[in-house]
Amino acid sequence: MSQPLAHPLPSDTAHGTGPRRQGLPALTLAAIGVVFGDIGTSPLYTLKEVFHPAGGVPLDRPHLIGACSAIVWALMLIVTFKYVILILRADNRGEGGALALTALAAHAVRASPARRRALLLLGLFGATLFYGDGVITPAISVLGAMEGLEVAAPGLEPWVVPASLAVLGALFAVQRLGTGAVGAAFGPVIGLWFVTLAATGLAQVAREPAILAALNPLEALAFLSERGWQVFAALGAIVLAITGAEALYADMGHFGRAPIRLAWTVLVLPALALNYLGQGALLMAEPAALENPFFRLFPAAWVPAAIVLATLAAVIASQAVISGAYSMTKQAIQLGFLPRMALRYTSAREAGQIYLPAVNWALLAGVAGVVLGFGSSSALAGAYGIAVTVTMLITTVLTYFVVRHGWRLPRGLALGATAFFLAVDALLVAGCSLKFLDGGWFTFAVGLALFALMSTWERGRALLLQTIHSEGLALREFVAALPGSATPRAQRTAVYTVADPDTVPHALLHNLKHNQVLHARNLILTVVFHDVPWIEDQRRAEVEPLGQGFWRVALHFGFMQVPDVPRALAGCEAQGLRLSPFETSYFLSRETVVPTPGTGMARWRERLFAAMSRNAGSVAEFFRLPDNAVVELGTRIQI
Repeated sequence: MSQPLAHPLPSDTAHGTGPRRQGLPALTLAAIGVVFGDIGTSPLYTLKEVFHPAGGVPLDRPHLIGACSAIVWALMLIVTFKYVILILRADNRGEGGALALTALAAHAVRASPARRRALLLLGLFGATLFYGDGVITPAISVLGAMEGLEVAAPGLEPWVVPASLAVLGALFAVQRLGTGAVGAAFGPVIGLWFVTLAATGLAQVAREPAILAALNPLEALAFLSERGWQVFAALGAIVLAITGAEALYADMGHFGRAPIRLAWTVLVLPALALNYLGQGALLMAEPAALENPFFRLFPAAWVPAAIVLATLAAVIASQAVISGAYSMTKQAIQLGFLPRMALRYTSAREAGQIYLPAVNWALLAGVAGVVLGFGSSSALAGAYGIAVTVTMLITTVLTYFVVRHGWRLPRGLALGATAFFLAVDALLVAGCSLKFLDGGWFTFAVGLALFALMSTWERGRALLLQTIHSEGLALREFVAALPGSATPRAQRTAVYTVADPDTVPHALLHNLKHNQVLHARNLILTVVFHDVPWIEDQRRAEVEPLGQGFWRVALHFGFMQVPDVPRALAGCEAQGLRLSPFETSYFLSRETVVPTPGTGMARWRERLFAAMSRNAGSVAEFFRLPDNAVVELGTRIQI
């Protein structure tokens, strides 16, 4: 049992024991491969969607300049100014991402419990939308790449969906092997991809230099203002160019601010801008290329090679989202928003390389479903964007509380730093909301379903802990009554994992009732996860002797760390508590939750929580306990 989402320890000011850093060039190359794969594949479909006939934007020179200007300045305003300059500063001891920012904002307003809970729920909803994005990104990226087959040979059009499913099936099948070997090639491949984007775009710009007028932001303003109420439809298409911006922040813990900023400024932004300008220049000269302006940038003989490179880029973009889903799920489990799941570490050296079978196959089912259901990148573009923009809006709101209450900057300055981005995010959400019935409902439905699951689990665990505390025996009183007891003692050590360290564990009471024995040494163990990513080894354990062979032990972990309980207990020797692994047994309480009428939760939520509790993963596996030293005892608890 564990206590999730505790505040940082009082002296928690250092940066913890995060991953070891490499040099700036190596980290920058790795960041190019992992961080920018999603946003780097957006040119496959974005400009085509801006001029989709349903949007009503005329395909002529002024509108091409205006649309390209809007895309380029969206990249500047949202990605460069908001994320690269502002949001990357809001790190949670080096870590980024939706849950890390949520924990940071919640800690900043910890003096107000109501506001803290509201921010937790808001951030949690933003995090759940990531999973909808995790289904759409692999599907739209791979479909967009496979649609190059239609350009190479129109007769291959019927094979686009089967080929996409084959690529995606292979991608998810190899996840169990780990991404270490593949990851080493990510940087060079995506680096080549961005160089190709820049080169093909530059060639077209040289043919039609008039497109350079798009660098003037007034062209973007004129384009958007001219659209009238249809500006929202245009924004819904333009936002496709910035999907993947959240990855800059989410992957900060892996690479750091400097490599991400350097890669974006030196390579990624110029390459994307040149490619979008190049597509605009191509359409000025050849309006018929709107069928697939990206692949029309290439000479016919180069299209097969471009398809291969685009497929590799799409796979890498998908890999980043899949790995992000694993990492997000692990964080959610340790912050108390999801039950334990089977989790495998695919690298002996890198704790961040993990594999969750349940998440992997659920994502594959979702991805295959949307590929079959939508059938093309254009159809999927309707489902793409709304989850991303709502997440961006939530990120801005959370950032305000970090700037105002965490950094303690004046209210006016905090508003000045976030209000403009809040307005832009709101416009983008409004634009994408027009696509709600065209498929945008899908990612929202995924997010709402996961939000219901996570909020139910978090609330259910709180009620369960409250019930254990109210119905349990006080631990100190129990220990104080032991001197007069004639209960025999087994000459071993018993470790009882509990959620409430102030009450007698149910497993201990069952052991005493059925076996009529106590152990010579008894550890009442609580594992506490904090809303910071890393806790140093020297501050891992707190040991409190209670007398009569009882100790109360608290082990502290950050939400990015592996909760290796035996290893952490071995570190208690410095505090006078030495354990022999061959003389230690771990007693676990397996609660069977019984829903009952009352004031806890709605009946359907109580039943949902009971089902989630029954299907939760093994405590022993989650805490890395030795299989041959675990004793599990059950108990029924009403909520």
